[in-house]
Amino acid sequence: MVKRTGATNLEMIDLIHDLKKEKTPFWKSIVKELSRSTRSRRAVNLSRINRYAKKGETIIVPGKVLGSGNAPEKIVIAAWSFTKTAEDKIKSVNGKTLNIRDLLKNKPKRVRIIG
Repeated sequence: MVKRTGATNLEMIDLIHDLKKEKTPFWKSIVKELSRSTRSRRAVNLSRINRYAKKGETIIVPGKVLGSGNAPEKIVIAAWSFTKTAEDKIKSVNGKTLNIRDLLKNKPKRVRIIG
């Protein structure tokens, strides 16, 4: 049987370590999602974010944001990574993209997990 090694990306390991220090249920759920294998990590299209997010909301995706669909207006999306098309679409409608570490530093009040 193969021994599970966990994340091998040093940035990911460091981020998971920092998130574990927060000790809140919200960040623990993000750690659980980010600790998954690369093949089973979340990948969310902009169409799904557009379906569930409201204008001015802060969204976190514990994985990758893909560029299929339209981006909602004036929204802040934090994720582990973005495709180039997704990032361009979000910025074209005055949205903002963050990585999860930046969101952790900002200490947001209300954040929704989509994924």
